[in-house]
Amino acid sequence: MLKTRIIPCLLLHEGGLVKTEKFKNPKYVGDPINAVKIYNEKEVDELIFLDIDASRLKREPNLSIIEELATESFMPFAYGGGIKTLQQIQHILNIGVEKVIINRSALVNPSFVKEASKHFGSSTIIVAIDIKKDIWGNYKVYDHVRKKVEAMAPQDYALKMCDAGAGELFINNVDRDGTYSGFDWQILKSINEMVTVPIIACGGASKLQDLRDVVSKANISGVAAGSIFVYQGPHRAVLISYPSHEQLQQLFS
Repeated sequence: MLKTRIIPCLLLHEGGLVKTEKFKNPKYVGDPINAVKIYNEKEVDELIFLDIDASRLKREPNLSIIEELATESFMPFAYGGGIKTLQQIQHILNIGVEKVIINRSALVNPSFVKEASKHFGSSTIIVAIDIKKDIWGNYKVYDHVRKKVEAMAPQDYALKMCDAGAGELFINNVDRDGTYSGFDWQILKSINEMVTVPIIACGGASKLQDLRDVVSKANISGVAAGSIFVYQGPHRAVLISYPSHEQLQQLFS
C-alpha cells in the first residue's frame, strides 16, 4: 500500500452514480455497484461515497444502498450524506462501512462532531469542508445545502473541527469540482499548516501529475478524485478506471 492515499470519490444521486461540475448539473455515469466491482478488480485501497441529495432533501442515509455497497466492496470505504445522529453512524458502521463523513451537521452543530468522535473514536470521523471563493476572491466555507458562502475562513473552521475531535478532514473545492483545472495547493497547504490530522484534497484533478503535485506542494497525505477515474479521452467517455499499482509507485517514488 502506498504512503500516499489516492481515493476515487463517487457521488450518489437518485440511486445512480453521477459526476458534477462546481456542485451543479449531475450527469449519470453508471451504476454504483458496478463501479465497486470494477474497483475491486483494480485493487483500489479505499473509496469515498457521498450521497449529494440526503442533506439537501433532509433525508436519512439510504441504508439499503450502503449495505449493498459494503457487501460488494472488497476494500474499506467512507460514506457521507445525511448523517446527523449517533444512531445513524452506528447503523452505518454495523453494515461494514469503515468511516463516516460529516459535512452539514458539523457546520450547523459542531458539538455533534465532538459527540461522534467521543462515542466512536476520532479515527472513524471525517469532517468534510466545502470551500469556495467569495466575491472578493477569498476562500470561505461553503454550505452546499443553502448554496451560500459562509463568513468562516477554511483554516479557522478546520482547526475548530480538529478541536472537536475530527480524525481527518476532507477538503472539497467547489470552484474546481469537475473543471479539470488542477488543485489549488496553496489553500490546502495553509489549512494543513493549521491542523494535526490528515487531509484529503478533492476538486480539480485533470491528470495523474496533478495528484503528485498537490501532495508534494501542500504536504498532504491523501487525494480524492472523481472525473479522472470515470471519464476518459477528450470527449469524456464514461470508462471507470484507476492507475495500476506500478503507475502509482512510479508517480510517487
